[in-house]
Amino acid sequence: MSNNSLRAGGLRQSRARLQQDSKANQPILEMVGITKRFPGVLALDSVDFRLMRGEVHAIVGENGAGKSTLIKILAGAHQRDAGTVYLDGRPVSISSPADAARLGISVIYQEFTLVPAMTVAENILLSDLPVRRGGMLDKRAIVSCAKDVLDDLGVDIPVTATVRSLRVAEQQIVEIAKALSRKARIIVMDEPTAALSEMEVARLFSIIHSMVEQGVSIIYISHKLDEVFRIADTITVLRDGRRVSTTPTSLLTLTKERIVHEMVGRDLGNMFPKEEVAPGDVVLEVKNLRLPGGPSPISFSVRAGEIVGVVGLMGAGQIRLARALFGLERIAGGEVKIRGKAADLRSPLSAVHAGIGLVTENRKEEGLVLPLSVARNITLGSLDHVSTLGVVSQRKERAVVDEKVAELGIKTPSIRQLVRNLSGGNQQKVVLAKWLTVDPDVIVLCEPTRGIDVGAKVEIYRLMGLMAWQGKAILLISSEVPEVVAMSDRVLVMHSGSVVCDLPREEVSQESVMQYATGGNALGSHIVS
Repeated sequence: MSNNSLRAGGLRQSRARLQQDSKANQPILEMVGITKRFPGVLALDSVDFRLMRGEVHAIVGENGAGKSTLIKILAGAHQRDAGTVYLDGRPVSISSPADAARLGISVIYQEFTLVPAMTVAENILLSDLPVRRGGMLDKRAIVSCAKDVLDDLGVDIPVTATVRSLRVAEQQIVEIAKALSRKARIIVMDEPTAALSEMEVARLFSIIHSMVEQGVSIIYISHKLDEVFRIADTITVLRDGRRVSTTPTSLLTLTKERIVHEMVGRDLGNMFPKEEVAPGDVVLEVKNLRLPGGPSPISFSVRAGEIVGVVGLMGAGQIRLARALFGLERIAGGEVKIRGKAADLRSPLSAVHAGIGLVTENRKEEGLVLPLSVARNITLGSLDHVSTLGVVSQRKERAVVDEKVAELGIKTPSIRQLVRNLSGGNQQKVVLAKWLTVDPDVIVLCEPTRGIDVGAKVEIYRLMGLMAWQGKAILLISSEVPEVVAMSDRVLVMHSGSVVCDLPREEVSQESVMQYATGGNALGSHIVS
């Protein structure tokens, strides 16, 4: 899809109407000369940022570029060392999140701030719950007010349902509704589509459209540049704590390639460095695998050095399949073989012993132990190789970790650095290093590039090629269809819990994959019956 077509849509028309209002030509927010230092790090160096009324302004940059620091200063979570923040042309002091909320600034982070046990209505109005005389909550008013906010957004979510019962996309809408209930004039969205399907992304963009029409200004932070070009009026690029550029997306010379170059400061060359590896013998063989409640058995195989992509809409069953192969979900029937030998997959430990490794979709909660060091995370699955009589040998551990840090290009000041202090891309490399140290025959990659910048993505693709070259059988499960199409030797498409087709590389395209994923029947002879 071309940049011109990405920029098309109803959002442009509504913003054109806003620009006719003289007020819309004035910035609602200006951040001038913002500087922030942490011990040993200059996180922001005299950064300027301007947000217009009724504008969607995207901020992009590699992990560590300063995006989060700038937003946390606006949200009152960090205090600037220098610079001034202006709202409506007047300087303001934002010393706490309460100050930001009072000024009409709301931030929706990747990790939601909802209370799972409370209802949708209670979460939306949590900061100002209506009460009756005597201090009792006015439940009728809570429900009525919450419905009004959701109606303004044009969405239908049951306000009496508990938040824990909602899907991720619905929880995100509740966060937006909560911000609007607080009369937010500026809403910051941090990686808002990281866990959303294409249909849910379209719905979110419709909601943003609605908010813009109401005069709300949006700061949109994302690593997904195709989406940035679709939704944003303006793009600001940060690199190494400095503002590199601010450009309207309507400028015809603005391309994704130019933005990428500004983000990383160099040409990345091929965005998808696919290693051409001749597939070897079958390593993973799945025969008539049944998951509880699954509509039909699943069968496929993966050879040594082969990358097999798995694509489906959210809930199509690809994540359940990955978890089943790693012993995290019960298998109701069928057989899994590793190099011709039946695999015991009753637990993750059994799966590891069988030769399977899993890079989970949520690295912070399931892939890493954040309070531990880089070294300890890398050796966590292979402690028997670096210990004697149960005591870890510092010498053995350092030898193993130094090798993997160099091999994978992990950027860390020390292998004793806490892994929580690394960027998202380097955290993901630590997860991969852990499994390369364990040395399984099969590696299942779930959303391996989620939440990391474009430069780090290229590095992850390079590492996938390295694993294929080493003879690993790789199952790539991703919602990023372009990366699956580009990096896979074959693609399995799932729909409603079943594998509906097995496409060879020469027949793989984004169009054919999405045709099958949405339940359609594309032309071809690779439908799985």
